[in-house]
Amino acid sequence: MLKRIREYREPNPRLFLLEKILLVAMAVGAVICFLAGASRVTEDYGQLQYVGTRTMTRDLSQEDYDEDSAVCEVTYRDGEDYLIVAYTYEAYEQLETQTITAYEYVTDNGTHLFFDHENPTQAEADRAYQTLTADQTMSIFNLGTSLCILVLSLGIMTAFSRAFSTYEKCWFLSIMVLATIVAVLFPEESANGVNGIVIMFLYLLDTFLNILCELLISKQSRYNFLVSVAVEITEIVMCLVLMYRFATMVTTLFFWLPIDILSYINWSKHKDEEADELTAVRRLKGWQEVLVILGIVVWTVVLGYFISGLNIQTDFLGGNRTLETIVTYLDACASAVGVANGLFIFFRMREQWIAWYICAALESIINILSGQYVLLVLKLGYFTNTTYGYIRWSRYISSHKEEKGSIL
Repeated sequence: MLKRIREYREPNPRLFLLEKILLVAMAVGAVICFLAGASRVTEDYGQLQYVGTRTMTRDLSQEDYDEDSAVCEVTYRDGEDYLIVAYTYEAYEQLETQTITAYEYVTDNGTHLFFDHENPTQAEADRAYQTLTADQTMSIFNLGTSLCILVLSLGIMTAFSRAFSTYEKCWFLSIMVLATIVAVLFPEESANGVNGIVIMFLYLLDTFLNILCELLISKQSRYNFLVSVAVEITEIVMCLVLMYRFATMVTTLFFWLPIDILSYINWSKHKDEEADELTAVRRLKGWQEVLVILGIVVWTVVLGYFISGLNIQTDFLGGNRTLETIVTYLDACASAVGVANGLFIFFRMREQWIAWYICAALESIINILSGQYVLLVLKLGYFTNTTYGYIRWSRYISSHKEEKGSIL
């Protein structure tokens, strides 16, 4: 008889104290960042003084609108200075020139603002100033957001210290620290009218929830499905905000959310006989693997062809239709593998880790094509933890007899 796996460990008092100190320090740092950024965005800039006019050139790389677009934002640039003008689609269609006369004003604190007309109202000036300063202080807000996520990460590792090994704590926190660094070095641009600060927050939250969920799966813990529900909600919001990856969004909404609930119930019924915090797991048969592969191929071709034919507009991919089509098919394949993965997890199959490898590879390609570099940190977490989980599950399976009876 196999001895009970010891998952709970006594915390090191010195390490526990260090974790508390880091928690307080990062929390204070996050508050300072948010206060500094907010004070810059909301500060009194004084009065506007007219400087003169400048000719700015239209940036066509960010445009891809059609008759379904309610608002068409056109960016005009002159060096590092820029002016964004919102048009209705009818007015956008009438644009013929590639330049615009921008009216330049300077505030009492030296900030230069640009408008497409003279004598802007106070509301227009406030909006222009807040948009500009939000972009300028984006790194500060991203650092504050990152520190908040780090506080949450370290807080969980501290609160449930006995449930995680030293390796698991180091892996989890290393991924989150790396995500913080990338978030500060590579800030996200605004897309579809949503500020890049909000988009980066969603990226970091998605990274945190996903790696926590992955870690719990590798530990054969049924509580991973509770975290997974939060993952699905976050990723649906991301798809809506960025107006892309609709195959993933539909799959998440109609498959992942229900399967998470059902999987939690199923895993709760198959606890390990000697360690009830663990779930009994097993492996797939050869002929079942062939059927799964065929299903993934059919799903990819059919769903990819259908979605690529929809005229869905987003400025997130720079208006590149070829790139949008490539991402659509990759997304369809990733969603197909994801469905197979969800079923593997539901039936407690070791092959779900192989599906994780494939999903991570496909999504890494999508992230690179989309310029979502902070999410590459999440994929690094996938690859490393997938290896860890595969080894743990394989050892468990080899140490236990194959479960007999109903697969449910």
